[in-house]
Amino acid sequence: MEVDLSEKPSFWKALKPPLKDKCGELLVSLCYHPSNSILTITLLKARNLKAKDINGKSDPYVKVWLQFGEKRIEKRKTPIFKCTLNPVFNETFSFNVPWEKIRECSLDVMVMDFDNIGRNELIGRILLAGKNGSGATETKHWQDMITKPRQTIVQWHRLKPE
Repeated sequence: MEVDLSEKPSFWKALKPPLKDKCGELLVSLCYHPSNSILTITLLKARNLKAKDINGKSDPYVKVWLQFGEKRIEKRKTPIFKCTLNPVFNETFSFNVPWEKIRECSLDVMVMDFDNIGRNELIGRILLAGKNGSGATETKHWQDMITKPRQTIVQWHRLKPE
């Protein structure tokens, strides 16, 4: 076998993020009722969640924090779904948020893996907010909720690792 050392080797790298960074997706609906100052989030379901347990599954649940700026105000949690990467949550949470404060608040949505021993682990999260959402999809979802009051806006979101 002959090797020509005068040729420069070519290197390439895949532009897609590696699969290990994929945390899964979460289907969320948002609705705001300005007349009674109620912000409603429904966590419908998740798909393709990252496995955190040795059995290749996770025990997911969702934690939602209502925040004003950086300050956490109120927390809600779904039940835990055992041994699944595709849970159907169908959980609705309502928060009292005055119209004049809706642009200042955000919802920090964390999909967690429950562990009997040790700490529960973060699978992935999104920040739903009008200004500094965790991505363009999250910011647009929030803006759509504000510009279309009393309408339920449903959107899939890719979970971020942090």
